[in-house]
Amino acid sequence: MFDPAKILEKAKHSAFYLGLLNWSLSRMIPFNRPHGFKIIKIGDGYLKTIIPYRRINFNHIRGLHACGLATISEFTTGFLLVSKLDASKYRLIMQRLEMDYHYQGKMDATAEFSGDEKWFQENIYEPLMQHDAVVVVCEVKIHDVKGNHLTTGKVHWQIKNWEKVKTKVA
Repeated sequence: MFDPAKILEKAKHSAFYLGLLNWSLSRMIPFNRPHGFKIIKIGDGYLKTIIPYRRINFNHIRGLHACGLATISEFTTGFLLVSKLDASKYRLIMQRLEMDYHYQGKMDATAEFSGDEKWFQENIYEPLMQHDAVVVVCEVKIHDVKGNHLTTGKVHWQIKNWEKVKTKVA
């Protein structure tokens, strides 16, 4: 039986399982598939992804497109949060995305985000004991393969216990 949690855990130490995870994600998130986003390193509270320098990710001057860089920022932070939070207990929705662009991307680039257990405890679990929802700001930096700092993204994620979610029926 397909167990995403086991694949995720094994992907931390196995190139085969990392490939399987990336293959699965390209099917589960079809919007990202053409862009070739991949997880290249995953650890406890750490994620590194890549946006390849290829035509589909270009802007009009053959640089990495601003929206592609924003999307990999969302993906990197969101995937790490989802991988650490119990999806049956918590709902995660992007509230806002802020991007600062520092340098034009003309080669493959990587995005990195980390949050250890202490960060999750202080920013998510403890505040949710007092409030119905919490908004966490996840800062993600993107660098090209030569180390140039391309962007700094701040992805604002609203996290709420499913028991507190109230939806309107149309």
